[in-house]
Formats: sequence, C-alpha cells, structure tokens
Amino acid sequence: MTEYEKLLSNANDNDVTVYDDYNLKGTRIKGLYCDGTVAISNDLRTQKEKACVLAEELGHFYTSTGNILDMSDTSNRKQELRARLWAYNKQIGLRGLIDCYKANCKSIHEMAEYLDVTEEFLLEAIECYRSKYGVYAKLDNYFIGILSPPFNLLLVCILLLCIK
Repeated sequence: MTEYEKLLSNANDNDVTVYDDYNLKGTRIKGLYCDGTVAISNDLRTQKEKACVLAEELGHFYTSTGNILDMSDTSNRKQELRARLWAYNKQIGLRGLIDCYKANCKSIHEMAEYLDVTEEFLLEAIECYRSKYGVYAKLDNYFIGILSPPFNLLLVCILLLCIK
C-alpha cells in the first residue's frame, strides 16, 4: 500500500471524503479541507504530491477549527502551522530523518525518495523542525542537527551521532 493509499484509508476511517481530481485551476491552492471533505487539485500529477497535500489537509481535520482562510489572523496562521506540523510528523518525523541516515541517504533527493515525499515537502519539514527544535533535536540515542537550507546535506543528514 502506498503512502497515498494509507492516507486515503485514514481519511475513510474517519469519515473524511476525498476528491483527488478537483479543479482548482487559476489558484495556487493544492488542496482544501472543509467540514469533513478534502479537495485535491487535479494539477497534481503524482501520488507522492497528492500524499503530501492530503497529509496536510488531514492535519486540518485533526488540528483545526473554523474558517482559517484569512492568513492575516494570527490564530489562523497558528492553526495552519499546526496542520503542517501534523503532516510533517505523519509523513516524515524525526524518526524518518534517522531512518534516512541509517539507509545511507546522501542527498535531499535520496531522502525524499526513501520517505516517499516530494523534495519541497521534505525541505519545508526540515525548516519547520528547525523552527520548533532549534539547531538540534535528540531522539533515542541520536542527536539530529537541523540546519536551514541551503545546507550541506551530509551535515543535515543529519549530524546523527549515536550515543552508546
């Protein structure tokens, strides 16, 4: 089962209807969540792109309330960030960064392929983690250095130092 299929199953299990061929042409919008329904743009060509968008829209299902379209409102921006963080943790997480290290990924491209996400989504997740955790995070026996792009991937990838 692909990541996209897993997310569709998650949506279905929670009575969220997903329309993955919605006409959002003329907008920059890739997806929308409203009242138990997700619309994904028909401009998205791959399941990987759709999975990244669906993860964020499910993040809204799990973390957001009300109409948050007005991004000039601080509370709406906070809800948007919470939904994105939910998506990044669902699709990647600090554990995913460690798994990339263990899989010997050497580039953003290799990491994105390994995690089955787009490079854009991965870079946004790394930046989000840097904002949340600072320049490093600790998980289990690993310190994960989280640098802002542009960065030397071997440093991101992740300055994982095993503590034994």
